[in-house]
Amino acid sequence: MKRLGSILSIVAIMTATTVAGTASSVQAKSLGEVEEELNELEDKQSSLNEKQSEVDGDLSETEDKIHENHDKQEEIHSEIEELDKKISETTTKLQNKQTEIKQTEEEIKQTEQEIKQLKEEIVALIQSIDEREQLLKERLRTLQKNGGDVNYLEVLLGAQNFGDFLNRSTAVTKIMDQDKSIMDELTEDKKALEQKKIEVEEKKVELEEKKKDLESQKAELEKLKEEQASQKEDKEELMDELELEEDQLHKHQMSLEEEQQLISDQKAAAQQEIERAKAEQRSIEEQLAAERAKREAAEKEAAAKKSSSSGSSSSPSSKSPSSKKQSTEPAPAPAPVSSGFIRPASGTFTSGYGPRWGSMHEGIDIANSVDVPIKASASGTVSSSYHSSSYGNVVLITHYIDGQMYTTLYAHMSNRLVSKGQRVSQGQTIGHMGNTGHSTGQHLHFEIHKGPWNYSKSNAVNPANYINL
Repeated sequence: MKRLGSILSIVAIMTATTVAGTASSVQAKSLGEVEEELNELEDKQSSLNEKQSEVDGDLSETEDKIHENHDKQEEIHSEIEELDKKISETTTKLQNKQTEIKQTEEEIKQTEQEIKQLKEEIVALIQSIDEREQLLKERLRTLQKNGGDVNYLEVLLGAQNFGDFLNRSTAVTKIMDQDKSIMDELTEDKKALEQKKIEVEEKKVELEEKKKDLESQKAELEKLKEEQASQKEDKEELMDELELEEDQLHKHQMSLEEEQQLISDQKAAAQQEIERAKAEQRSIEEQLAAERAKREAAEKEAAAKKSSSSGSSSSPSSKSPSSKKQSTEPAPAPAPVSSGFIRPASGTFTSGYGPRWGSMHEGIDIANSVDVPIKASASGTVSSSYHSSSYGNVVLITHYIDGQMYTTLYAHMSNRLVSKGQRVSQGQTIGHMGNTGHSTGQHLHFEIHKGPWNYSKSNAVNPANYINL
């Protein structure tokens, strides 16, 4: 913005120089003054060329930064998409692990139920062993004569004869075989149950270890998911920063393009002033040449008359002043510019110059209907005519009044009837009242700047001091 202000200052000096030249023509500006003015204008043109090169370089650098920003955004966007994919895969794995954990928990419950059932079977088997032992005892009692407990040897020795002995021997053998068979079955059943119990308990331990391992895997996956989510959040924050940077770069680019256009316009204006100064230089040179020719002719005529007659010696002196007087008369002066400002529109004065709503209001507001014409407050040249996001339809006019440069601004108009570079007269309609841009209602926002308009509005003055409200 400082650079833009300096450019506008250069333009103000150049234009002021031109106006001064126009006013000086009434005073018969000398050839040396015109040449000095021309040199100054060419210097300003050279300065504008340097400024344009600087802005072009800045604009090119900004465009490179925008391209670099876009590349980074595309890269970050791809990384975010990849992270989304990984998070989705991790979420699926977590769901699968949770399903496995539930299945393992169900298996553990079934195994615990199986262990419980085996314990019950073991208890039943022990009860069965006890019952079978009771059965053996009952069998032995039937072989006893007098009751009480006897062993198999006593049963055999108590035989009455050999036949009885054989019978008793067969019976004892049979009982012993049955007892052995029963005991063997009981032992095998007990071993089988105990083995099965061991296997089931081992299975439970394995399942519990499996569950523990699955829970550990689940915890790792949850940690991984959190890390991926954190990475995604970081990438999204970076993307937000890049988008903000891109927005700022685009705004800077727009500012540079506007500055670039302003320099181009002012170069064109400067070239016009140079051509005008050159034309003025040629005009003065032609005038001086004409005056010199007249003077030389008068001198020749005087010399001729002096040599032909001594009595006419006073005649040349009487004509010479008249000739000199005619040769020094200045060229006609151009029509003078209008002095002072007029009110740019009719309507109600709604807001003045000064602090308003926490910020500075650098102009005044006049409200009225849409058909009300907006007039040029003073004669001058349209320096800008465009549509702004904030000012809406806006026109800026440059004026030179009593050797001072002023810039007037007319904003929020419904339309624009003048274009950049156009010469306008005081009171000429340049548009109509509107509500475009950042506007709170149908009105004209009017500013006066003592000097060029700039973004900081450092040259703004109170219009109420210049027009009748």
